[in-house]
Amino acid sequence: VVGVRTREKEIGMAGKANAGRPTLTKEGMGIVDGLPLEIADDSPGALRAAVQMLLDIEAIRRVKHAYFRCIDTGNFDELYDYFHPDVKVHFIGGTYEWKLAGRDEYLGSIKQSFHSRSVGHHNGHTPEIEILSPTEATGVWYLTDNMWIMSQKNFTTGTAIYWDRYVKVDGRWQIIDTKYERIYELNQRTDPDPKFDYHYLGKYGQRLHE
Repeated sequence: VVGVRTREKEIGMAGKANAGRPTLTKEGMGIVDGLPLEIADDSPGALRAAVQMLLDIEAIRRVKHAYFRCIDTGNFDELYDYFHPDVKVHFIGGTYEWKLAGRDEYLGSIKQSFHSRSVGHHNGHTPEIEILSPTEATGVWYLTDNMWIMSQKNFTTGTAIYWDRYVKVDGRWQIIDTKYERIYELNQRTDPDPKFDYHYLGKYGQRLHE
């Protein structure tokens, strides 16, 4: 992955030297309990509120699932609508760290990684969605990914924990803050290029010179 403020190898070494308190806990991520998943009373209003909460949880899941689909297929036009214009991004890996502000800056950066000379495989699992209010929510996701960037002769595999904040704007949920930190990351040099039997981005992805 190519990011902003990349610090080759330093992050992993610094993490060992300054371990401190664990970061991938609810406390470390700043995740608080949301509204209870229950029907408050026997009134029709309470039932509608409970159903609406379940609908919101499903809508947020769909946003994040679409995010993974869109990055791996280089579908940046569709991806645009899933992010709030003021989104903040902070991703910590073993060989990189991204800190980005704003939808345009973020999408411009990931276009450098998802192109005709790359293959992405990103799956988000086991979502933990907390509805804080009718228009605010958080989510924790377990990421498993493989990433080949043939233009850099690099293959990255690993897992990470994502934690997001979502806002509902004009009836649609959007990501307004997204972070992840690796659980593990392994990088290997790929030379020569892997021989894929099918390569979607090779067919439809943006060419590096475009």
